[in-house]
Amino acid sequence: MVIVLAMASCEDVIEVDLPEVETRLVVDGLLRVDKSQEFIDVRIQMRESSNFFEDNPPAQVESALIYYGVLDNGNFETISFSNLTEETPGSGIYVPDPTFMTDQRIRTAAAEPGVVFVLQVTHKGRKYFAQTEYAPTVPIDNLEQGTDTLFDEEETEIIVSFTDNGDEDNFYVFDFMNSEFLVVEDEFFQGQQFSFSYFYDDEVTAGETVTVSILGATEEFYNYMDLVLEQTENNGGVFQTPVATVRGNVFDITGLDNITILDNVERPNDYALGYFGVVQEFSRELTITD
Repeated sequence: MVIVLAMASCEDVIEVDLPEVETRLVVDGLLRVDKSQEFIDVRIQMRESSNFFEDNPPAQVESALIYYGVLDNGNFETISFSNLTEETPGSGIYVPDPTFMTDQRIRTAAAEPGVVFVLQVTHKGRKYFAQTEYAPTVPIDNLEQGTDTLFDEEETEIIVSFTDNGDEDNFYVFDFMNSEFLVVEDEFFQGQQFSFSYFYDDEVTAGETVTVSILGATEEFYNYMDLVLEQTENNGGVFQTPVATVRGNVFDITGLDNITILDNVERPNDYALGYFGVVQEFSRELTITD
């Protein structure tokens, strides 16, 4: 791929050879569970990775299926299925198939601690597999606007408070809208209430309502988001090679006899991008005053 750059103030033409990027399936499969609703909002976006400066186009897959239940020694004690279909032709968004003979929607009652969810996808003749355990969370106790700043006087501080579940080690992902996230673990506040400040830049204005969400996270999802945030916040521009490839939990299982072995040791270059997760979500809104 060659990009031609021309400056208006001169006549020199610079040709930049960019490396060809291998196309990969990209799975945006974070399912957020609202226990006040009857069904989980299942919407999984499938795309294909592209070259520099190009958007990732929607991907049409041959099949997509979610199955779930409780595992016992690697086998499901009981199992339920949700067959997916493309919501609108060409959209790359897959939802429970409304034309199936039975209701394919997943009830929120099915999402409980210990329940394992599996996504299986076939794309261009290759099979992909992702497995995750449902991750519950705790509600946000309080959300208020503060008056401090971090670097810039135009910043807006919000203060988030929540109480950790002291019965286990917990991981959290906070969503502050506009692709702004923060990861938190409870190592230093096990079972206690914890408050922290988050600073929006000057794009947040008085009268605007912001929504803050707390998501449950497995340790694997926490580590994945931590690495994604590290690379996107310190990428140095589109021409810098990332320090590591951010791989999620979607594995290429084409030709594998035993899909319980998912480390791709023998095929390190065979994988999809993205992540499949099923997490509980609580949200609160705050209207910015000044």
